[in-house]
Amino acid sequence: MFDNLCSSNGVPELQAVELKMAGPLAAHQNKISSLPGLFERINTVYEARNQSNLSAEQVRLVERFHLDFVRAGAKFSAEDQAKYALITEKLAELCTVFTQNLLADETDITVTLTADDLAGLPADLIAAARQAAVERNMTEGTYVITLSRSLVEPFITFSERRDLREKAWKLWTSRGELDASRNNLEVAKQILTLRVQQAQMHGYENYAQYALADTMAGHPSKVMELLERVWQPAKLSIDRERRELEQYIKKHAPAATADAENAHPRIEAWDWRYYAEKVRQSNYNLDESELKPYFPLDRMVEAIFDCANQLFGLTFKLRPDLVSYHPDVQTYEVRETVNGEERLVALFLHDNYARPHKKSGAWMSEYRVQSRNNDAHGTHVVPIIVNNNNFNKAGAGETTLLSFDDARTLFHEFGHGLHGILSNVTYKRLAGTSVLRDFVELPSQLYEHWLSQPAVLSKHARHYQTGAIIPDELLQRMFAANKFGQGFATIEYSACVLVDIALHQLTDLSDVDITSFEQKELGRLGMPQGMVMRHRPAHFAHLFAGSGYASAYYVYLWAEVLDADGFDAFLESAGGCFDQEVAGRVRKFIYSAGNSRDPAEAYRLFRGRDPAIEPM
Repeated sequence: MFDNLCSSNGVPELQAVELKMAGPLAAHQNKISSLPGLFERINTVYEARNQSNLSAEQVRLVERFHLDFVRAGAKFSAEDQAKYALITEKLAELCTVFTQNLLADETDITVTLTADDLAGLPADLIAAARQAAVERNMTEGTYVITLSRSLVEPFITFSERRDLREKAWKLWTSRGELDASRNNLEVAKQILTLRVQQAQMHGYENYAQYALADTMAGHPSKVMELLERVWQPAKLSIDRERRELEQYIKKHAPAATADAENAHPRIEAWDWRYYAEKVRQSNYNLDESELKPYFPLDRMVEAIFDCANQLFGLTFKLRPDLVSYHPDVQTYEVRETVNGEERLVALFLHDNYARPHKKSGAWMSEYRVQSRNNDAHGTHVVPIIVNNNNFNKAGAGETTLLSFDDARTLFHEFGHGLHGILSNVTYKRLAGTSVLRDFVELPSQLYEHWLSQPAVLSKHARHYQTGAIIPDELLQRMFAANKFGQGFATIEYSACVLVDIALHQLTDLSDVDITSFEQKELGRLGMPQGMVMRHRPAHFAHLFAGSGYASAYYVYLWAEVLDADGFDAFLESAGGCFDQEVAGRVRKFIYSAGNSRDPAEAYRLFRGRDPAIEPM
């Protein structure tokens, strides 16, 4: 609960407590893992698990608990356990420092604008920038772009002021290292050094091998095999996209990015999104401002709930009487009817808006996980699930409008939410998202597919003022335009994966400068000019705000293979995207099963075979 509050509403008072408690909480967990006699009892059950008349779920539970303790150092000598405990306590403190440093940069460091600096910006972005200024008690006529992605990315996409795009981009891609007193590069280096020690105490050469041992991939080499199938085709795609951008610039803005020596457009990183948007407008006749009115947040929330109703029979009842940690949060009862009886499935908290002291990005978490073993009667414990997004909130009396990418994020996070809501296991250790890391993104990425279905768009993508259905020809233009830019998106993501693995394969960081290492690694890969990683090391929270995605940023691509193949099960069925037989299987084996069985087995039970890569 406390971690959730620090992420969603991390006011200075909470941050102070968070930093103070990070080490002691890790120490408490270490004491449990090294408690004399406890692991011996677990190990005894583990060794006899196949002769003890246990259910398949109980065997899985024993195996997971046993592995948890082993990976926490339970087999170490008392001396090594003490050493390992100090490492984990220090890591907990450093990850907290990394997170707080990043939040400070994203909140405190801004680009301040006046009315003369707003050329090209959509009305909703101007309103959000003005609201950010109001929150900082700035004078009338002042606008603020923070380093939160929800503000800065659309700014560098639409601003006609190249100088301001450059300024904003350089600040944005340097967050976490802008203030010498809170430089995350040194924090990241300390984290990496301690992770090497962790891995080597377990007998692994490097942390990547240790982290991936408990995944579907199993080893860094498997990740590299997948990336090799993607990287070179993506580079060919980015070359095609660059040529389209250059052709546009030569025709429409020949002096804007001219290279003095070569007399041709030189597209810098702060130009790419801006001119990519211009190409979409020119070549595909698509302007994002034309789309947004059809994706109001309230209708898109109705859409995610309606899809869950058609697939799984869930209903969502708003409970305004349930007071949460912030007025922005809406709380819903999730219910279903089984054999004529209605039952409470979960509570769902929806926290959709960006604000000061809220971590940037989007994520799902649990305040309570589902289980059925808290008492002798097997009483069902109802989960309490939260989705956090960072959409720019419209002003009073106005409607919050989403881009199509924002709507996709809404669906993605709700897919995670359903993984917690629909959990149906006995033991909370196996519940919801407690799955192997490279399986956890399947439910979320699979759910994204429903956003693009005609049946969903025709029902929910309606103009917020007129109620008119989004025109089919506008949809076709949108889908065509969305294909442009896939090379860019794949390269900036894949570069993160490759640098993540490379950093965690290091065994000695004493002479490593992380920025130099990043540049050298990207040079070795042939990173296209004018591009950087989506998340540079000083703000790569997936890697350094905790250990969950360390050496595992590849999981989104891994899940893409699964979700593309998995959604084909619906498209191949008689009932289409809401086929009840397929929906029943995906609920039983993907959304409800948690970690009660091996993920590869779970996927085969759902799909009837192993996944095919071709749909991706």
